[in-house]
Amino acid sequence: MGRAREAGLDLVEVDGNSNPPVCRILDYGKWKYEQAKKEREGRKHQKGTMIHEVRLRPRTGQHDIDLKVRIVERLLAEGDKVKLSVMFRGRELSHPEVGREVLDKALAPLKEIAIIEKQPGMEGRFLSVILIPTVKKPAPKPAVAKVDVNGATAKSTAPEAQPAPAAGAPVETKKEEPVG
Repeated sequence: MGRAREAGLDLVEVDGNSNPPVCRILDYGKWKYEQAKKEREGRKHQKGTMIHEVRLRPRTGQHDIDLKVRIVERLLAEGDKVKLSVMFRGRELSHPEVGREVLDKALAPLKEIAIIEKQPGMEGRFLSVILIPTVKKPAPKPAVAKVDVNGATAKSTAPEAQPAPAAGAPVETKKEEPVG
């Protein structure tokens, strides 16, 4: 304790369960600041999973269901969770089986690319299910070849490499003339 006071530092107990207890002499405020800094730096590189909600209604038509399914597929391909909900209003709540049919129509095409994390259930006036992607990483985008007007594939726009001149050979240079 006396050595810590002489140094102007703190005596911190590292392991109180051992016999004798293990202590260190350090600046506790500085140590705490460095730990918080490391934690913030670690959180900076993490990506939190997003839960996106896509809502349907019991009287949603098949074309609109297909549109919503495409949106869900895109979100799942990005690696996000999706909450698919059917919203009931008024007397629609007395017929939840209609909403279940709409939800089943939407889930049918998603069976290959999604896993049901939470089974369909009523949450107030919403019938909802949570989906997670079967593949975590999004697929890389394929390279696209450029095609010119005549239908031929275009060459790379990068300048072609010129062979290096032989040692001792004269090198041509371009002189710029002043404008004006």
